[in-house]
Amino acid sequence: MKSDAVKKGMQQAPHRSLFNALGLTEEEMKKPLIGIVNSYNEIVPGHMNLDKIAEAVKLGVALAGGVPREFPAIAVCDGIAMGHVGMKYSLVTRDLIADSTECMAIAHQFDALVCIPNCDKNVPGLLMAAARLNIPTIFVSGGPMMAGHVKGEKRSLSSMFEAVGSYAAGTMTEEDVYEFECKTCPTCGSCSGMYTANSMNCLTEALGMGLPGNGTIPAVYSERLKLAKHAGMKIMELLEKNIRPRDIMTEKAFRNALTVDMALGCSTNSMLHLPAIAHEAGVELNVDIANEISSRTPNLCHLAPAGPTYMEDLNEAGGVYAVMNELDKKGLLYTDLITATGKTVKENISGCVNRNPQVIRPIDNPYSETGGIAVLRGNLAPDSGVVKRSAVVPEMMVHEGPARVFDCEEDAIEAIKGGKIVAGDVVVIRYEGPKGGPGMREMLNPTSAIAGMGLGSSVALITDGRFSGASRGASIGHVSPEAAVGGPIALVEEGDIIKINIPENRLDLDVSDEELAARKAKWQPREPKVTTGYLARYQKMVTSGNRGAILEL
Repeated sequence: MKSDAVKKGMQQAPHRSLFNALGLTEEEMKKPLIGIVNSYNEIVPGHMNLDKIAEAVKLGVALAGGVPREFPAIAVCDGIAMGHVGMKYSLVTRDLIADSTECMAIAHQFDALVCIPNCDKNVPGLLMAAARLNIPTIFVSGGPMMAGHVKGEKRSLSSMFEAVGSYAAGTMTEEDVYEFECKTCPTCGSCSGMYTANSMNCLTEALGMGLPGNGTIPAVYSERLKLAKHAGMKIMELLEKNIRPRDIMTEKAFRNALTVDMALGCSTNSMLHLPAIAHEAGVELNVDIANEISSRTPNLCHLAPAGPTYMEDLNEAGGVYAVMNELDKKGLLYTDLITATGKTVKENISGCVNRNPQVIRPIDNPYSETGGIAVLRGNLAPDSGVVKRSAVVPEMMVHEGPARVFDCEEDAIEAIKGGKIVAGDVVVIRYEGPKGGPGMREMLNPTSAIAGMGLGSSVALITDGRFSGASRGASIGHVSPEAAVGGPIALVEEGDIIKINIPENRLDLDVSDEELAARKAKWQPREPKVTTGYLARYQKMVTSGNRGAILEL
């Protein structure tokens, strides 16, 4: 056992004395040492139940003959961090989580890990750590929030942000907003739509790193505690069989995850996180693969914010495995891959029927023949931009209009809520990329303001930052190269015509090459916004959005 390095032999007597201080018995010291990486805290709604999940996991580990030892991982609530300087500190935690987990796992020589995440950055951060460490690891999330109910309709966090936009437009009263405020987030769990947290928890299943139901069983269901116990038991089987993350997270597994991503209509943030996880697993996952997979993968789900269904509905319809079973009917998945269940993909999804064709469209009756995410290129985004195609209304799939240029999110929000943005405009928010932000803020406030003011079917938004999974509309993010390094988005001027053609994967500025070259010659880099602390270090090391915003030495 790996943990023998801290438990066995005369040289390890001092180590054993410290285990004695923890109250471990001699019998326990002979058993595998299992790290329980718990993202529990008291500020993130998706994490307030993780103490219960961790207790269930530890019971499962102990029942199967292991010795569980819990340690923490940090997590930021993107909803609380949204729209202010705090959002600069969201994406950057992904690497802190991976690094700190690596430190704890190696310093204490754990034999295996059970990771308990539940929100936007700690799911990918822990997957990155698992790939990097490559010791047997399994995931069990805290589960999604139940949808809220307002005026007889199901609602979620995106509805709340859009309600604020509706209030600014004068179409909703303060009392209406207060009702949304009190009812849209009724339980603990990751917010109830197919936002980033739920996207990544579902893709953890698709990758093969979690048990069935990891992404969809609601946080408040007792079934979630059973799942946690089974994860605790299963890690002992993975350890015995020496099934490790890189055995599971192969190139084909990432292709499966992208295929499921397209079918589910996941958050565009998956196009940051999957390449970063793959990088840690030694797999090259460039964004071009996304369009290749999207071109042959039907979009089967329109979960909020793209449609009126929620994670609880997906769970009742059969969950991620039912979606995968639909995809397998057309041979779209690699099914001979080993997973954290100890079985192959084929064995996992066999018999997982679609119980509600209104939630999971059958493979022969999809929402669209192409996937939920598109990667765009053109002279405005030579290295790429990303859009959640499944959440774009038909009339905005092809659009051109004048650029309305803002150098930060706050200025754009002020203009939108001040009525200065009109139908046909293309809002450009730049210097918000990984380096320029720094930290690549999400833009849920401006997209929600646009939707709330009734402009969702007539105004596009383009940024070198990124979007929340709760964003909808013609919202194109991750534009690379970003403005901070002199990408073409830095050269856009007020009134320039921008052309968007999502079916053809194009994003172009209607300005001649000669004019762009002249503007580039005059462009000067900006002074860093942050010069001290973690963000300053991050800014120096981070790569562009099209590479997953990974860090390089």
